[in-house]
Amino acid sequence: MKIGIIGSGNIGGNLGKHWAKAGHSVMFSSRHPEELKNLVEESGKNAEALSVKDTFEANADVYLLAVPFKAIDKISELYAGEYANKVIIDATNPYPGRDGEMALKVRSANHNASEYTAMKFATAKTAKAFNTIHAEHLQDRAFRNVDKLAIPYAAQDKESKAVVEQLIKDIGFDSLYIGNLSDSRIMDPDQVIYGKSLLRKELKELVDTTKTY
Repeated sequence: MKIGIIGSGNIGGNLGKHWAKAGHSVMFSSRHPEELKNLVEESGKNAEALSVKDTFEANADVYLLAVPFKAIDKISELYAGEYANKVIIDATNPYPGRDGEMALKVRSANHNASEYTAMKFATAKTAKAFNTIHAEHLQDRAFRNVDKLAIPYAAQDKESKAVVEQLIKDIGFDSLYIGNLSDSRIMDPDQVIYGKSLLRKELKELVDTTKTY
């Protein structure tokens, strides 16, 4: 797959390196792509660095959002013509201390953070993943054959569900489908599975405790 990384920090950088190692074509992006030279070198032949604009215009199959939550409005508005019908993986988190009033409103709204992203990227197919795991675990626990950590994810439709599940498995993690985006509040900061690094069985048990029948 051709993957555009929007935000090449700890989460985006580690995921991009893993996906490049797994054989995917990865485009790291930044307002200053020349600063990503070391990241590209560490990632190998399947990676390159571009501006955010060039990354969106490169017609990737999938875009990973790993930017501060407060950047969602501007990015979705600027590049609306480029991400239509693409899969968007939302790895963002609303932190009021960093993202301000926008994050406060989302965290107190009757929709959750991933639904907000999906509303802003309305022409894309949105999934939520990689926002609950610590960056160091994402870096150090990839490509394992045993004791695989599980990555929870939610998805808007069948295509985004299949793509995200494949991308999780491609880098040596287990996947756990949480449900639709409306079910993903338990993945948000301060919620039940946020910040938890668990094996699939343990993670599923924790998720199941939140469900009412």
